[in-house]
Amino acid sequence: MNQAVPQAERKCPRWKRRGSCFAGETREVFRLAVEGYLASGQPVGSKTLANSAPLNLSPASIRSVLHELEGLGLLAHPHTSAGRVPTARGYRLFVDTMLTVRALETEAVSADLAAAREQLHPDQPQRVIAQAASLLSSLSSYVGVVSAPRKAGVFHHIEFLRLGERRVLVILVAPDGDVQNRVIFTAHDYGAAELQEATNYLNAHYAGLTIEEVRERLKREIDALRGEIAALMQAAVEAGSEAIAESSDHVVVAGERNLLGVQEFGNDMGSLRKLFDVFEQKTQLMRLLDVSSRAEGVRIYIGGESQVVPFEQLSVVTAPYEVDGQVVGTLGVIGPTRMQYERMIQLVDITARLVGHALSIK
Repeated sequence: MNQAVPQAERKCPRWKRRGSCFAGETREVFRLAVEGYLASGQPVGSKTLANSAPLNLSPASIRSVLHELEGLGLLAHPHTSAGRVPTARGYRLFVDTMLTVRALETEAVSADLAAAREQLHPDQPQRVIAQAASLLSSLSSYVGVVSAPRKAGVFHHIEFLRLGERRVLVILVAPDGDVQNRVIFTAHDYGAAELQEATNYLNAHYAGLTIEEVRERLKREIDALRGEIAALMQAAVEAGSEAIAESSDHVVVAGERNLLGVQEFGNDMGSLRKLFDVFEQKTQLMRLLDVSSRAEGVRIYIGGESQVVPFEQLSVVTAPYEVDGQVVGTLGVIGPTRMQYERMIQLVDITARLVGHALSIK
């Protein structure tokens, strides 16, 4: 037996495949219902739409359209209200086909973002990242997340310090002044003279190169070095790789407590606890931000689309930031699906530009 096709779908048979085709009245009712819920946080009913919207439809006709939209999975009908609220699928259609975001230039940002530019002091990269996360949180009233910039692994200076028998402290200094210390355990017990010899050789021949370039050159030049010194240098390169990976695998989260005031989570402490675990562990967040860094511009995950923050009540808006034309990290806002998407897109986009600019200042 053939299932009856809803009127909205008959008028727009390609919607499910393309997500962009809607009949005029149906599209307008859907848009106004979503915008009404975003503005008020209250389920939107036919009487509200008939009274406040420029629709030439009776409440009965609007109810029929709302019923059809519910059948398409775009709106839901809460048990406690006669009105409708958007589903994650509905938000996705709204964002993809009905949201118009004005292009923002750095000079045209709002007063709060213009003031925020002064807060991003480029003296230390980690400070910029922390400030950016706090900025996103305070201006969105949700959670701000920023991944630390990935480093190219260039070292400016290296030193070896003997700590004891077969224990050596490796001190790596990056061009931006960042210092990483690593203790390595060696098969040979190096004396002060041998450590100074290795220090001088590495700084004279390899300063300014990336760790990968040093590794490749050592492979070619290892025969020209004494065995003990070559082994020490190789151990130092591995320690440097680990230090750089750890310093880059870092996410700053700010404003987690803002979600306690979100009405969608008011009675769902179980989901909140799971979400706070995600913020605390940060591994999943790092994975999400890493994936987002490969996309151009702002990316929006609605409901469980991200797989990393798999909560139907949450959306994530992210954007990569660049330094010297290269994408080095990602930042974003995590908040309820009922968020002002246009403002969040603008906020994330311009903050990404400001962070990139601050980190590019030498």
